[in-house]
Amino acid sequence: MTVRRTAARTAALLAVPLALTVLGASPAGAHGTMTDPVSRVSACYAEGPESPSSDACKAAVAASGAQAFYDWNEVNLPDVAGRHREVVPDGKLCSAGREKYQGLDLPRADWPSSPLSAGKHTFRYRATAPHAGTIELYLTKEGYDPAKPLNWSDLEEKPFATAEQPQATGGEYVFEGTVPERTGRHLVYSVWQRSDSPEAFYTCSDVVFGGGAAGAPAAEAPTEEQIASGTEKSTVSHEGHGGDTAEEKAAAAAHGEGHEGHEAAGENNAPEAKGAAGAAVEEKPAAAGNLAETGGDSVTPYVAIGGAGALALGAAFLFASARRRAVGSRH
Repeated sequence: MTVRRTAARTAALLAVPLALTVLGASPAGAHGTMTDPVSRVSACYAEGPESPSSDACKAAVAASGAQAFYDWNEVNLPDVAGRHREVVPDGKLCSAGREKYQGLDLPRADWPSSPLSAGKHTFRYRATAPHAGTIELYLTKEGYDPAKPLNWSDLEEKPFATAEQPQATGGEYVFEGTVPERTGRHLVYSVWQRSDSPEAFYTCSDVVFGGGAAGAPAAEAPTEEQIASGTEKSTVSHEGHGGDTAEEKAAAAAHGEGHEGHEAAGENNAPEAKGAAGAAVEEKPAAAGNLAETGGDSVTPYVAIGGAGALALGAAFLFASARRRAVGSRH
Protein backbone atom coordinates (compact mmCIF):
# COMPACT_ATOMS: atom_id res chain seq x y z
CA MET A 1 0.00 0.00 0.00
CA THR A 2 1.46 3.37 -1.00
CA VAL A 3 2.06 6.19 1.45
CA ARG A 4 -0.51 8.29 -0.40
CA ARG A 5 -3.20 5.61 -0.12
CA THR A 6 -2.45 5.13 3.57
CA ALA A 7 -2.74 8.85 4.23
CA ALA A 8 -6.01 9.04 2.34
CA ARG A 9 -7.49 6.19 4.35
CA THR A 10 -6.33 7.81 7.58
CA ALA A 11 -7.97 11.09 6.61
CA ALA A 12 -11.22 9.30 5.78
CA LEU A 13 -11.25 7.50 9.11
CA LEU A 14 -10.62 10.71 10.99
CA ALA A 15 -13.40 12.42 9.08
CA VAL A 16 -16.01 9.92 10.33
CA PRO A 17 -16.20 11.38 13.85
CA LEU A 18 -16.52 14.81 12.27
CA ALA A 19 -19.51 13.73 10.18
CA LEU A 20 -21.19 12.02 13.10
CA THR A 21 -20.61 15.04 15.30
CA VAL A 22 -22.04 17.52 12.82
CA LEU A 23 -25.08 15.35 12.18
CA GLY A 24 -25.80 15.35 15.89
CA ALA A 25 -25.50 19.10 16.26
CA SER A 26 -29.17 19.92 16.78
CA PRO A 27 -30.12 22.60 19.32
CA ALA A 28 -31.26 21.41 22.73
CA GLY A 29 -34.98 21.45 23.28
CA ALA A 30 -37.03 22.94 26.05
CA HIS A 31 -40.78 22.69 25.80
CA GLY A 32 -43.74 23.23 28.09
CA THR A 33 -46.75 25.26 29.20
CA MET A 34 -48.66 26.28 32.31
CA THR A 35 -51.11 23.72 33.69
CA ASP A 36 -52.08 25.52 36.93
CA PRO A 37 -53.64 27.82 36.01
CA VAL A 38 -54.37 26.03 32.75
CA SER A 39 -53.05 27.76 29.64
CA ARG A 40 -55.21 28.31 26.58
CA VAL A 41 -53.19 25.97 24.40
CA SER A 42 -53.24 23.10 26.90
CA ALA A 43 -56.97 23.57 27.59
CA CYS A 44 -57.77 23.30 23.88
CA TYR A 45 -55.43 20.33 23.49
CA ALA A 46 -57.22 18.61 26.37
CA GLU A 47 -60.57 19.20 24.64
CA GLY A 48 -59.19 17.56 21.50
CA PRO A 49 -57.52 19.39 18.57
CA GLU A 50 -59.80 17.72 16.02
CA SER A 51 -63.09 18.39 17.79
CA PRO A 52 -62.84 20.82 20.73
CA SER A 53 -65.95 21.33 22.81
CA SER A 54 -65.77 25.01 23.81
CA ASP A 55 -66.60 27.83 21.41
CA ALA A 56 -63.30 29.57 22.12
CA CYS A 57 -61.22 26.49 21.32
CA LYS A 58 -63.30 25.81 18.20
CA ALA A 59 -62.51 29.34 17.02
CA ALA A 60 -58.83 28.96 17.92
CA VAL A 61 -58.53 25.71 15.95
CA ALA A 62 -60.34 27.32 13.01
CA ALA A 63 -57.78 30.15 13.06
CA SER A 64 -54.61 28.11 13.66
CA GLY A 65 -55.42 24.57 12.61
CA ALA A 66 -55.33 21.45 14.75
CA GLN A 67 -51.55 21.00 14.46
CA ALA A 68 -50.88 24.05 16.63
CA PHE A 69 -52.60 22.26 19.50
CA TYR A 70 -50.86 18.95 18.99
CA ASP A 71 -47.76 21.13 19.39
CA TRP A 72 -49.11 22.55 22.67
CA ASN A 73 -45.68 22.63 24.31
CA GLU A 74 -43.97 24.84 21.73
CA VAL A 75 -45.30 28.42 21.91
CA ASN A 76 -41.79 29.79 21.79
CA LEU A 77 -39.33 32.17 20.18
CA PRO A 78 -35.75 30.97 19.63
CA ASP A 79 -33.77 34.19 20.01
CA VAL A 80 -35.21 36.51 22.65
CA ALA A 81 -32.66 36.65 25.49
CA GLY A 82 -34.93 38.61 27.84
CA ARG A 83 -36.16 41.16 25.24
CA HIS A 84 -39.79 40.02 25.57
CA ARG A 85 -41.56 43.40 25.37
CA GLU A 86 -39.30 44.38 22.51
CA VAL A 87 -39.76 41.21 20.46
CA VAL A 88 -43.35 40.07 21.11
CA PRO A 89 -45.83 42.55 19.55
CA ASP A 90 -48.93 43.91 21.25
CA GLY A 91 -52.05 41.94 20.50
CA LYS A 92 -50.00 38.79 19.91
CA LEU A 93 -48.71 37.95 23.36
CA CYS A 94 -50.46 34.58 23.61
CA SER A 95 -49.03 33.37 20.29
CA ALA A 96 -45.60 34.95 20.91
CA GLY A 97 -46.19 36.69 17.58
CA ARG A 98 -46.15 33.39 15.68
CA GLU A 99 -48.74 32.90 12.95
CA LYS A 100 -48.86 29.19 13.75
CA TYR A 101 -50.51 29.99 17.11
CA GLN A 102 -52.56 33.03 16.09
CA GLY A 103 -55.78 31.42 17.34
CA LEU A 104 -54.53 31.86 20.91
CA ASP A 105 -54.69 35.65 20.49
CA LEU A 106 -58.42 35.78 19.82
CA PRO A 107 -59.95 38.42 22.12
CA ARG A 108 -62.99 36.86 23.73
CA ALA A 109 -64.48 36.50 27.20
CA ASP A 110 -65.37 32.80 26.98
CA TRP A 111 -61.98 31.10 26.99
CA PRO A 112 -61.91 28.06 29.30
CA SER A 113 -60.74 29.43 32.64
CA SER A 114 -59.32 28.39 36.00
CA PRO A 115 -60.52 29.69 39.38
CA LEU A 116 -57.94 31.78 41.21
CA SER A 117 -57.92 33.59 44.54
CA ALA A 118 -55.70 36.24 46.07
CA GLY A 119 -53.00 34.96 48.39
CA LYS A 120 -50.67 31.98 48.33
CA HIS A 121 -50.99 29.64 45.36
CA THR A 122 -49.06 26.63 44.04
CA PHE A 123 -48.33 27.01 40.34
CA ARG A 124 -47.49 24.19 37.94
CA TYR A 125 -45.66 24.32 34.65
CA ARG A 126 -45.59 21.15 32.54
CA ALA A 127 -42.12 20.73 31.02
CA THR A 128 -41.56 18.00 28.48
CA ALA A 129 -37.89 18.99 28.28
CA PRO A 130 -36.70 20.74 31.47
CA HIS A 131 -33.82 23.23 31.31
CA ALA A 132 -32.23 25.89 33.45
CA GLY A 133 -33.98 29.25 33.46
CA THR A 134 -36.52 31.50 35.11
CA ILE A 135 -40.32 31.45 35.00
CA GLU A 136 -42.11 34.77 35.56
CA LEU A 137 -45.85 35.23 36.00
CA TYR A 138 -47.61 38.51 35.20
CA LEU A 139 -51.20 39.40 36.03
CA THR A 140 -53.49 41.71 34.10
CA LYS A 141 -54.32 45.05 35.70
CA GLU A 142 -57.69 46.00 37.15
CA GLY A 143 -59.95 47.02 34.29
CA TYR A 144 -58.62 44.32 31.95
CA ASP A 145 -61.07 43.67 29.10
CA PRO A 146 -60.78 40.10 27.70
CA ALA A 147 -62.82 41.16 24.65
CA LYS A 148 -59.89 43.32 23.49
CA PRO A 149 -56.48 42.19 22.18
CA LEU A 150 -53.97 41.62 24.98
CA ASN A 151 -51.25 44.29 25.06
CA TRP A 152 -48.19 44.60 27.25
CA SER A 153 -49.79 47.64 28.88
CA ASP A 154 -52.59 45.36 30.13
CA LEU A 155 -50.08 43.52 32.33
CA GLU A 156 -48.49 44.68 35.55
CA GLU A 157 -44.95 45.92 34.95
CA LYS A 158 -43.38 43.44 37.36
CA PRO A 159 -44.11 39.72 37.81
CA PHE A 160 -46.11 38.73 40.90
CA ALA A 161 -44.39 35.34 41.04
CA THR A 162 -40.92 34.27 39.95
CA ALA A 163 -39.28 30.85 39.96
CA GLU A 164 -35.52 31.06 39.45
CA GLN A 165 -33.86 27.82 38.46
CA PRO A 166 -36.81 25.66 39.54
CA GLN A 167 -36.19 21.93 39.70
CA ALA A 168 -38.44 19.71 37.58
CA THR A 169 -40.24 16.96 39.47
CA GLY A 170 -42.23 14.35 37.60
CA GLY A 171 -42.01 16.34 34.38
CA GLU A 172 -43.24 19.65 35.82
CA TYR A 173 -42.05 22.71 37.66
CA VAL A 174 -43.94 23.38 40.89
CA PHE A 175 -43.46 26.71 42.66
CA GLU A 176 -45.23 29.03 45.07
CA GLY A 177 -46.42 32.60 44.54
CA THR A 178 -48.65 35.23 46.12
CA VAL A 179 -51.54 36.30 43.91
CA PRO A 180 -52.64 39.97 44.13
CA GLU A 181 -56.22 41.02 44.82
CA ARG A 182 -58.46 41.03 41.76
CA THR A 183 -62.11 40.59 40.88
CA GLY A 184 -63.74 38.99 37.88
CA ARG A 185 -62.00 37.69 34.78
CA HIS A 186 -58.25 38.15 34.33
CA LEU A 187 -55.25 36.56 32.66
CA VAL A 188 -51.97 35.16 33.95
CA TYR A 189 -49.14 35.55 31.44
CA SER A 190 -46.08 33.36 31.87
CA VAL A 191 -42.62 33.86 30.45
CA TRP A 192 -40.12 31.00 30.69
CA GLN A 193 -36.72 32.36 29.70
CA ARG A 194 -33.99 29.78 29.42
CA SER A 195 -30.62 30.78 30.83
CA ASP A 196 -28.69 28.25 28.75
CA SER A 197 -30.15 29.61 25.52
CA PRO A 198 -31.86 32.80 24.23
CA GLU A 199 -35.03 30.73 23.68
CA ALA A 200 -38.18 31.69 25.62
CA PHE A 201 -41.67 30.21 26.01
CA TYR A 202 -44.96 32.05 26.57
CA THR A 203 -48.42 31.12 27.83
CA CYS A 204 -51.78 32.76 28.49
CA SER A 205 -53.92 31.33 31.27
CA ASP A 206 -57.45 32.68 31.69
CA VAL A 207 -58.51 32.94 35.33
CA VAL A 208 -61.60 34.03 37.26
CA PHE A 209 -61.56 35.57 40.72
CA GLY A 210 -64.59 35.16 42.94
CA GLY A 211 -66.32 32.28 41.20
CA GLY A 212 -67.03 31.12 37.68
CA ALA A 213 -67.71 33.31 34.67
CA ALA A 214 -71.01 33.03 32.87
CA GLY A 215 -70.68 31.25 29.53
CA ALA A 216 -67.05 30.22 30.13
CA PRO A 217 -66.29 26.53 30.73
CA ALA A 218 -63.77 25.32 33.29
CA ALA A 219 -60.30 24.76 31.86
CA GLU A 220 -58.76 21.34 32.27
CA ALA A 221 -55.13 20.38 31.71
CA PRO A 222 -54.41 17.36 29.52
CA THR A 223 -53.91 14.05 31.31
CA GLU A 224 -50.77 11.97 30.92
CA GLU A 225 -52.77 9.61 28.71
CA GLN A 226 -53.85 12.49 26.44
CA ILE A 227 -50.29 13.76 26.22
CA ALA A 228 -48.98 10.32 25.34
CA SER A 229 -51.70 9.67 22.76
CA GLY A 230 -50.98 12.91 20.90
CA THR A 231 -47.18 12.60 20.83
CA GLU A 232 -47.11 10.88 17.44
CA LYS A 233 -49.06 13.74 15.89
CA SER A 234 -46.79 16.39 17.38
CA THR A 235 -44.06 17.96 15.25
CA VAL A 236 -41.96 19.05 18.22
CA SER A 237 -39.67 17.05 20.46
CA HIS A 238 -41.03 15.32 23.54
CA GLU A 239 -37.57 14.07 24.53
CA GLY A 240 -36.33 14.77 28.01
CA HIS A 241 -39.64 14.14 29.76
CA GLY A 242 -38.84 14.06 33.47
CA GLY A 243 -35.18 14.97 33.67
CA ASP A 244 -35.05 14.51 37.42
CA THR A 245 -32.58 11.68 37.86
CA ALA A 246 -29.00 11.23 36.67
CA GLU A 247 -30.17 8.36 34.48
CA GLU A 248 -32.79 10.53 32.79
CA LYS A 249 -30.27 13.30 32.22
CA ALA A 250 -27.76 10.86 30.72
CA ALA A 251 -30.46 9.38 28.49
CA ALA A 252 -31.53 12.85 27.29
CA ALA A 253 -27.93 13.76 26.46
CA ALA A 254 -27.31 10.43 24.72
CA HIS A 255 -30.35 10.88 22.50
CA GLY A 256 -29.39 14.43 21.52
CA GLU A 257 -32.44 16.00 23.14
CA GLY A 258 -33.44 18.71 20.68
CA HIS A 259 -35.72 20.45 18.26
CA GLU A 260 -36.09 17.63 15.76
CA GLY A 261 -39.68 18.67 15.16
CA HIS A 262 -38.77 22.31 14.62
CA GLU A 263 -36.33 21.34 11.89
CA ALA A 264 -38.85 19.04 10.25
CA ALA A 265 -41.42 21.80 10.24
CA GLY A 266 -38.95 24.37 8.94
CA GLU A 267 -38.90 26.47 12.10
CA ASN A 268 -36.03 28.88 12.58
CA ASN A 269 -34.37 28.02 15.86
CA ALA A 270 -31.23 29.68 17.15
CA PRO A 271 -28.17 27.39 17.53
CA GLU A 272 -26.75 26.60 20.92
CA ALA A 273 -23.23 27.36 22.06
CA LYS A 274 -20.83 24.54 21.20
CA GLY A 275 -17.91 23.17 23.16
CA ALA A 276 -14.87 20.98 22.61
CA ALA A 277 -15.23 17.26 21.92
CA GLY A 278 -16.23 15.26 24.96
CA ALA A 279 -15.87 18.22 27.31
CA ALA A 280 -18.49 19.76 29.51
CA VAL A 281 -19.50 23.28 28.55
CA GLU A 282 -19.93 25.94 31.18
CA GLU A 283 -23.42 27.36 30.82
CA LYS A 284 -23.79 31.11 30.89
CA PRO A 285 -26.75 33.47 30.64
CA ALA A 286 -27.60 34.34 27.07
CA ALA A 287 -27.90 38.02 27.96
CA ALA A 288 -28.00 40.36 30.89
CA GLY A 289 -31.20 41.57 32.50
CA ASN A 290 -33.99 39.14 33.24
CA LEU A 291 -31.90 36.01 32.69
CA ALA A 292 -31.08 34.02 35.79
CA GLU A 293 -27.68 32.45 36.34
CA THR A 294 -27.64 28.93 35.04
CA GLY A 295 -27.94 26.14 37.56
CA GLY A 296 -25.37 23.40 37.68
CA ASP A 297 -27.90 20.68 37.03
CA SER A 298 -28.92 21.65 33.52
CA VAL A 299 -28.56 18.81 31.04
CA THR A 300 -28.27 20.68 27.76
CA PRO A 301 -26.39 18.27 25.48
CA TYR A 302 -23.87 20.45 23.68
CA VAL A 303 -22.26 18.93 20.61
CA ALA A 304 -18.52 19.07 20.04
CA ILE A 305 -18.03 21.11 16.91
CA GLY A 306 -14.67 22.50 18.02
CA GLY A 307 -13.18 19.04 18.62
CA ALA A 308 -14.53 17.74 15.34
CA GLY A 309 -13.00 20.69 13.54
CA ALA A 310 -9.66 19.84 15.10
CA LEU A 311 -10.00 16.26 13.84
CA ALA A 312 -10.69 17.50 10.34
CA LEU A 313 -7.69 19.82 10.40
CA GLY A 314 -5.52 17.02 11.72
CA ALA A 315 -6.64 14.70 8.96
CA ALA A 316 -5.87 17.31 6.33
CA PHE A 317 -2.44 17.90 7.86
CA LEU A 318 -1.60 14.18 7.87
CA PHE A 319 -2.70 13.81 4.28
CA ALA A 320 -0.64 16.81 3.16
CA SER A 321 2.44 15.64 5.08
CA ALA A 322 2.24 12.13 3.64
CA ARG A 323 1.86 13.49 0.15
CA ARG A 324 4.94 15.70 0.56
CA ARG A 325 6.94 12.71 1.79
CA ALA A 326 5.78 10.61 -1.15
CA VAL A 327 6.75 13.30 -3.62
CA GLY A 328 10.09 13.82 -1.93
CA SER A 329 10.93 10.11 -2.09
CA ARG A 330 10.43 10.07 -5.89
CA HIS A 331 13.00 12.84 -6.24
